[in-house]
This record gives sequence, structure tokens and C-alpha cells, in this order.
Amino acid sequence: MPETDLPIRGVLPELLAVLERHGSAVLTAPPGTGKTTVVPPALAEAGLRVLVAEPRRLAVRAAARRMGVSYTIRGERHKGANPMVEVVTTGVLLQRLQRDQELTGVDAVILDECHERHLDADTALAFLLDVRDTLRPDLRLLATSATADAEPWARLIGGPVVAATGATHPVETIWAPPPRPVAPPHGLRVDPALLTHVASVVRRALAERDGDVLCFLPGVAEIARVAGQLAGDVDQVLQVHGQAPAHVQDAVLTPGAGRRVVLATSVAESSLTVPGVRVVVDSGLAREPRTDHSRGLGSLTTVRASKAAATQRAGRAGREAPRHGLPLLDGGRPRPPGRPPPRPEIALADLTAFTLQAACWGAPRRQGPRPPGPAPARGPHRRHRDPHHARRPRTRQSGPASDRAGAADGPGRRPPTPGPRPPRPRPGSRRGGRPALGTTPPRRVGRPGARLAHHPPRQHPLRHPLEAGNPPPPPLLHPFREEVRG
Repeated sequence: MPETDLPIRGVLPELLAVLERHGSAVLTAPPGTGKTTVVPPALAEAGLRVLVAEPRRLAVRAAARRMGVSYTIRGERHKGANPMVEVVTTGVLLQRLQRDQELTGVDAVILDECHERHLDADTALAFLLDVRDTLRPDLRLLATSATADAEPWARLIGGPVVAATGATHPVETIWAPPPRPVAPPHGLRVDPALLTHVASVVRRALAERDGDVLCFLPGVAEIARVAGQLAGDVDQVLQVHGQAPAHVQDAVLTPGAGRRVVLATSVAESSLTVPGVRVVVDSGLAREPRTDHSRGLGSLTTVRASKAAATQRAGRAGREAPRHGLPLLDGGRPRPPGRPPPRPEIALADLTAFTLQAACWGAPRRQGPRPPGPAPARGPHRRHRDPHHARRPRTRQSGPASDRAGAADGPGRRPPTPGPRPPRPRPGSRRGGRPALGTTPPRRVGRPGARLAHHPPRQHPLRHPLEAGNPPPPPLLHPFREEVRG
């Protein structure tokens, strides 16, 4: 469908008037109506310098290429023909806000796909609301979504809802269940029988339909396994995920000479048009972050895709022509039609990086507006509280990233960067490397529980229940008690 015929163009005058009057708004439109690629140039034509925040790098590259504007992602920056619009990831937007709270030279910020509730997007929204209240009341703020309940977002940002109706092309849904029940996902494990069935459905789509096939799978391992089963059945198999190189992403966004099968994770779920796709095969699975409260560590786990995610995935098939969606069964059972929306990342993931971002921003106690949805995730001491927890004095460990008041201090003011933690230097050694010549590193003697953190053995909270005369330890400490006895 030509850009001039997209349904979003019918509400552009109303949207511009609302932003001029209120300074903020929520835009809702079905997938494929052009809200990602039509609204930013329209605001630029009105004389506004626009900054668009996307949740994924692939969406940033696709939107910038379609609009012919600049984009910035981690480790890559491209300058486009239109200097009035720039597309960035939400992580890049956070770092810009930390360096320049006023966002000098920016007149409007668009948070695309706000319904996905990524932690970076929620944090950026809280910072932007703070900036509007204190430094930049003239800053326009627009939140866009295809599936979100708009009223809570409208109350949060203080602007009305602008809704665009109509879809580009209808999508026919055809259920393709496996011949026999499959085991539900557990952790990172997916039943190989389900992956074999996914490959057979892709072959069926290639035989019965025309055009390219887009298949959604939960992770990289599942993509590689299905790609191996499809080798030789199609001209080209593209594997798209968060770790895919730039040339693979560019190949996905470019029409191919022959038929293609695109195997993708949720990175291709929203804000993206894959040219040539006529059929979408949905495995019904996705990977989401979870926090293991027993260990205090975060990890990914395989879950059933939400109804909102299924709607977004099916919408990829109707971008260019009326086509088909082939959803599979989730773990051997059909997807419930009334399943609630997905939980936000702030209620599931580890909040260490968020706490540091808030401390660098100047809100160490994380004061500010609360986004729609459940409360943030709680720490392990809340979930696994033993009967004697209240009797012990509560202590707080202060590290080099924050002081005892919770404010950022020293290295904590540096922008957080991903990567492995550097090794701790050992006494009598050169800067964390091998022991210096002629020296012998001292032998560490301590209780087994002291190895679980960087506290000295005398200050470790697991030490007290192991002492004589103290209350009995909770069940979590029984293995350590038996190890000490042994």
C-alpha cells in the first residue's frame, strides 16, 4: 500500500493539534497503519526536531531506512538525508538523558511500542516526565502502541488518546496443531518434537502459499535447529535475532531474488516490515527475563507468547497483501483467547541496572511516577524470609557504585556498559593477574557461606545461624550446615 493511503494519515491533523495544545498524547493504531514511519516525518514537516525511541536495534535500522533519516544504536551511527528526525534505541536515549537532561535540540520524543513495557523504555519515560515537569515544559511527548490499553498511559503522561482505525490488509488465521501433544517449555528447553513440527509447517506454507515465510521462534538455538531441518527445501534461510550481524539484518530488509524463509525471535515482532512476507508461522513461544530469587540472579526463560504478541506477529503477514497466519499450539494446548497481557519487565527482571540509573539521575530512592501495571520485582529477602529474619539487625552493603544514602558515587556515575565483571586482584599480585614473582598468595580460610558474596567471613549474614546459641537456620541454609559438619 502506498504511503499516501495508509490509515494513519487520517488522524495526523488531530494529532498535531493535540500535541500543540497539551504537549503529550497517546497514539493507538493497528499493526501496519504507518504510525512508525509516517508520524515522525509529519512532525518534522511541522518544524519539530523529532527523536524516535525503538525497543530493538533491528527496528531502529528498519524504520530509519524506510524514512531515510539518521539512526544511532550501540556501536553504530548513520547520518540520513533528513536531519530533523533521528531514530535510536531506548538504551541510547537513556544515556543521552544522563549526559544532557534538557535534550538540547530536540522538540519531540516518540516512544514507539510502549505496550511492550521494556525496562529501558519505562525508565526513559519516567525520566522524560521528570524533564517535562522541571526543565523542558515545551518538550512534546508521544507514546505509540498497537495493542496497549491507552487510558492508563494517557493518565500517566497527561495527554489525550488519538486512535487510528483500519488495517492495511486482512490476515486469515489457520490453526496448525502438532499431530500429538508436546511437552511444555521448561527453562530454556523446548521439546524437539515441537521444533520438528514447526519445520513441517514451514514446508507446508512453502508448498501451499506463495511469497516468503516469516517464522517466530523463542531463541537462537531453536532457530539454528529449524534452519538445519529446512536446509535444501528453500532458496534462502535467514536467521534473525539480537546477535545477528548487520549484513544479515540488511538482507532481511531487502527483497530477495527467490523465495525466502526468515526465522526470527521477537526482534521482528513489531515496528518492522519484512518485504515479500505473505505467511507467518508462529510457534507460540517467547523468551522473557526472570529473576531467580533463591540465587539472586537474572536469566531468560521460555514462556507462552501473550495475546498481544500473537497479534503483532500475525500483523507481519498483512503489511503488503492479504495473506495468512499459521499459529501453532503452545506446549500441546491451544492459546486461551482471553489470556491477560504480558507482565512488564520491571516486575520480572533484575533491577540492579535500573537502580544505578535512578541513582545517577538523582533519585536514589526511585521516586517518581509509577507506570501502569504491577509493582516492581522484589528482592530475594522478600520472597524467602525466614522466621528469624526480623530478629537480626538489617545491614546495607555499600560498594563503589553508591554511598550509604543510595546516591551514585565514583564509578557509579559512569554510564553502565555491558560485559563480564573484571577479576578481583589477589593480595600480593599484580593488578588482578598472576601472583608476583617470589610471592605466594595467602590461603583463604573461611566458612562456605562466605564464598557467596564479597563480604568478609565475619560480616556475612549466613555466618550467624551457623554459630552455636543462635536460632536454627532456615531451610535455605541446611546444605551449608551439613557441609560444615562434614
